[in-house]
Amino acid sequence: MTQTIQLPLWLFIVIVLFATVTALSHFLLPSVRWFFRRRLEKAVARLNTRLTRPIEPFKLARRHDMIQRLVYDPQITAAIVEHAHKEGVPENVAFEQAKRYAREIVPSFSAFTYFGVGIRVARFLANTVYDVRTGLLNETALKNVAPDATVIFVMNHRSNMDYVLVTYLAARASALSYAVGEWARVWPLSVLIKSMGAYFIRRKSRGALYRRVLQRYVQMATAGGATQAIFPEGGLSLTGRVMPPKLGLLSYVVEAWEESGREVVFVPVAINYDRVLEDRILISANNEGSRRFRARISVILFYILRKGWLRLFGKQMRFGEAAVVFGQPVALSSYAPKPDIEVLGADLMRRIESEMPLSFVPVLSRVMLRATAPMDHDALQQAMQAEIRAAKTNVLASRDSIRNISLKAEKHMLLRGLIIETDGMYAMNPAEREVLQFYANSIEHFYPDAALAP
Repeated sequence: MTQTIQLPLWLFIVIVLFATVTALSHFLLPSVRWFFRRRLEKAVARLNTRLTRPIEPFKLARRHDMIQRLVYDPQITAAIVEHAHKEGVPENVAFEQAKRYAREIVPSFSAFTYFGVGIRVARFLANTVYDVRTGLLNETALKNVAPDATVIFVMNHRSNMDYVLVTYLAARASALSYAVGEWARVWPLSVLIKSMGAYFIRRKSRGALYRRVLQRYVQMATAGGATQAIFPEGGLSLTGRVMPPKLGLLSYVVEAWEESGREVVFVPVAINYDRVLEDRILISANNEGSRRFRARISVILFYILRKGWLRLFGKQMRFGEAAVVFGQPVALSSYAPKPDIEVLGADLMRRIESEMPLSFVPVLSRVMLRATAPMDHDALQQAMQAEIRAAKTNVLASRDSIRNISLKAEKHMLLRGLIIETDGMYAMNPAEREVLQFYANSIEHFYPDAALAP
């Protein structure tokens, strides 16, 4: 017992390493995790006192625990057995497939990333690229909603900047969980998106097991009170119009409401722009009859960095106004004891359309498309005033004077080459007719009795 034993140096190093790892895993790391967990809980508690809708425990659950809860849910277990029987594969193989789907879908929400990084980045980007305008209800829309209700923002989808704008403007209300498509799965964007609570959707998946896992996650989030944001159109509008809804996510929400009894409140959100960053890409995709967008994430990131750099030196010109208007909240229970999903979807899109901001590049685009001859400044202002009065809405994107609005719209559209100025007279650039039509389409529903000039 007291004899000296000689060990090779390499073996001694290995023993020390194993002892260190054991000490860390059993004693030090749990204490460190507990310490930071406690600090995080205190920070979230302080944050919740400032939010209209406190962050729900469901969203704060550990990602690993949520994945386990999802894949061992009785409904998912039944779906796994059914999938294994249908495909002729062992149940353990089907289980691993369901688990892979769960890992893909379930986010890893971080309150620090969302409020410490995400909101600041969203605010910077939104105010760098646009003059952001908001509606009268944006600050008060959620104040009268029952504290135990699940709030779901339903929005039209015009640009990928929609995520940025609504995240920034809803920052005082709550942390939003977005349903995002395949574009957001690009590394390193995917890490940031998931840490902000977004969950991925394979929009073209036809697998029954995948849809069941997604359905159950959305139902759990809804029953757990997680504040969500969804785009019922299912993708970016290729024409500028508000598109008919796709009912998949809405049906999952209705099923969760029927199962849990927890009230669900929809907040319609209408978004419009003086310039959509992807306008020409969307127009091209519409002409080709495809939803394949030829845009690389590296190009987009470079563009954003360039705009930020110009802003630092005061040389950057914004892309006009971006307007976001929150409509009156509507409870799911108001649609009858058994809501008709098609009626629900159509009514929510109608509510979004009714709140659509009357942005002034779309108004001027409509004026130019209807013009039969070039116009000077005075004629343009009169034509814009006539279009604004004729619109069946009072939701204006700007509170500025018509003169200033028309001058800004003229300058913006001249710089883009959408209109042409000759000797003080303004006319549409015929080569840009499709772009003008794209913007005019966003407010076309306010003019049911007026047709654009051919």
